Amino acid sequence: MLDFKKRNMLKSGLLIAASVALLAGCGKKEEAKPVEAPVAAAAPKPEPLKVAFVYVGPTGDAGWTFAHDNGRKALEAEFGDKIQTTFVEKVPEGADAERVFRDLATQGNKIIFGTTFGYMEPMLKVAKDFPDVKFEHATGYKTAPNMAVYETKTFQGAYLAGVVAGKMTKTNKLGVVASFPIPEVIRNINAFTLGAQSVNPKISTRAVWISSWFDPAKERDAALSMIGQGVDVLIQNTDSPATLQAAEEKGVFAFGWDSDMSAFGPKAHLGSAVIDWAPYYKKTIQAVLDGKWATGETWWGVQEASIDLASLNASVPDDVKKLVADKKAELASGKAIVFSGPLLDQAGKEKVAAGKDAEIGMLKGMNFYVKGVQGTIPK
Repeated sequence: MLDFKKRNMLKSGLLIAASVALLAGCGKKEEAKPVEAPVAAAAPKPEPLKVAFVYVGPTGDAGWTFAHDNGRKALEAEFGDKIQTTFVEKVPEGADAERVFRDLATQGNKIIFGTTFGYMEPMLKVAKDFPDVKFEHATGYKTAPNMAVYETKTFQGAYLAGVVAGKMTKTNKLGVVASFPIPEVIRNINAFTLGAQSVNPKISTRAVWISSWFDPAKERDAALSMIGQGVDVLIQNTDSPATLQAAEEKGVFAFGWDSDMSAFGPKAHLGSAVIDWAPYYKKTIQAVLDGKWATGETWWGVQEASIDLASLNASVPDDVKKLVADKKAELASGKAIVFSGPLLDQAGKEKVAAGKDAEIGMLKGMNFYVKGVQGTIPK
């Protein structure tokens, strides 16, 4: 009986103690937890600048379009995820070009490059309908508030090639596979001739016009026809390596054009008159990103590292290589040695007086052959 009472008393005491402890716990003030600072939301990443290119030929033409696409790739390497590039190849000059320009503008591209002369009018028309899009036209002459013109002095590369041709020919007959009779192409025929005549006054040049920028079969036929007439050094103002390949087959010399074509005719290839579009494309895109783009006309050459005569053949004598290097240095310094006077046209009429340089208007609108070029310019 006593033990039972003791157990009840002990049990009651434990309950009381537990209650007191519980009450004490409930009465204890909770310590305030430190307030964590809110994490700042990351700034949204800016959308990349959308850049589009429209090409008249295939990117694999090894010439003009290939060179432009190398420029596009250089942009991607330079600017990374700041830009997003796209291209459309083999777009004919005319109505198809207008449709492509319009599609690219509606897809959100903020700057569009059209890379051939015949895109000028279609691009100008679309530019008026998309004032917030910037347009850049290669080799043209018409501008708008949102449309600029850019070009390279390909005639400088043709002149340097001519210097080599004048030293390497045995027949003194040079040939040009020509595309369309526009000032750009006529300038190149004349410059090639003048470069050759600067080291060999006996030079004469003939041209075969094929009315196409890229047609390997026609280019080959034109080259073969001139080789049959005794031409032993060829250059082209077309986009495939067919001229060089024909020269390799027939055992004469030729030059690559716009890009390094040495792989297509290692024995025939004297050098390649190449264009590097990357400097201009980088400058232009940086201006857009900085909000400093402006319309206008740009014409770059050797001085701006846009034009060069590359991959001279080992068969070219050292004294000729030095001569080319000296001429290139003059061009790089800004000297207008290509179309400096006295300059005579095909009929012997003076076009630029001795001690003078051709004015920009004459160069941009050149519509005559210089003395030594045979045949007539197609209408």
